[in-house]
Amino acid sequence: MVIKLSHIPPRVATGAFILNAGIGKRGLDEESAAYMQQMAAGVFPQVGQLDPEKFGKILSAVEMSLGGLLLVPFVPSRLAGLALAGFSAGLLAMYLRTEGMTEKDGVRPTQAGTPVAKDVWMLGIALGLILDSPKKRK
Repeated sequence: MVIKLSHIPPRVATGAFILNAGIGKRGLDEESAAYMQQMAAGVFPQVGQLDPEKFGKILSAVEMSLGGLLLVPFVPSRLAGLALAGFSAGLLAMYLRTEGMTEKDGVRPTQAGTPVAKDVWMLGIALGLILDSPKKRK
């Protein structure tokens, strides 16, 4: 078996959530795409050079791809966890660097930051998948 039975629930829950988010962004209007692009550009400045519509399409494709990767059972959990860790770390970096998302202490979320701060659960799942995956034996 490529994945452990205990990895199925977090992979399905996370994969379905991310896949649905990506599907929902397929027809993203330019204003919404520009807002998301502005937040992402705070962490990845290169993103600011894209057309907002193109950014929205790329974001949608990335989320649908990651969601699918988590859902298919033949993808090893360590690989799925690494992809999820990269994605969730980017979201958390955006949360920490976007003005108005954290309280004065720089960690606790404001009301505006809560929808992004809650994505810390994805990083926890990613680390669990990475650390609990069996190592290949030589």
